[in-house]
Amino acid sequence: MEGLSEREVQSQPEKVIRVQLAACYRLISMFGMTDLIYNHITAAVPGSPGHFFINAYGLDYSEITASSLFKIDLEGTVISRPDLPYDVNKAGYIIHSAVHAARHDVTCVIHTHTRAGVAVSAMKCGLSPISQTALRFTRRIGYHDFEGPATSQDERARIAANLGDNDALVLRNHGLLVCGRSIPETFHLMQRLETACRIQVDALASGVEIQFPSVESQRRTEEILGRDTSLQEVPANGNLEWAALIRRLDKLDTSYRD
Repeated sequence: MEGLSEREVQSQPEKVIRVQLAACYRLISMFGMTDLIYNHITAAVPGSPGHFFINAYGLDYSEITASSLFKIDLEGTVISRPDLPYDVNKAGYIIHSAVHAARHDVTCVIHTHTRAGVAVSAMKCGLSPISQTALRFTRRIGYHDFEGPATSQDERARIAANLGDNDALVLRNHGLLVCGRSIPETFHLMQRLETACRIQVDALASGVEIQFPSVESQRRTEEILGRDTSLQEVPANGNLEWAALIRRLDKLDTSYRD
């Protein structure tokens, strides 16, 4: 199937995911979480186990559209490609395929190299429970030691093992990764994790003594903000936030839908 145009292989469920994924790229750009043309956001292809969408390596996130995405399998084989002079970045395939292969509950994976995310990834303490935002993650986050640029197939097993059943992973000296059951949920997780990292960097940079929440308040906050909890008035699936963000995005530019 390699070489088929995107329009030839799209089903309606695929189109929905493509549009959401393109919107997610645009939102990551809007929120200042990009690193030139690097990093990736991937999403599983509906009805096609082992296949996922990934960006063309060479496009800025602000340029990505629903039809500009590659469809590849877990071994990196291109199933269909856009009519663009670009290919798939190997490091992106290694990191994202590790998660998609190991976590069948995951639809979307986001990986970033933000300034605050990389700063926290280099701190021995990791993500510290100093803010309400951080407490969403402190018991649902893994850590993966830096092995150099991700070009080895062998590293996939270690990435998956370090992620475990968590929804966030700190790639030491590298950046952040989150995964979720939907694209809206995954964007919400990354925006929250990035915010937690920025808060931590700012707090530590102030030079003053840090006040930690009590153990009991940490526990209660984790329960309330957890992914699956009956204590939340609004489910932690990102849908409410996503709808507002799409309205904001559409006011600026709807070309991501193309």
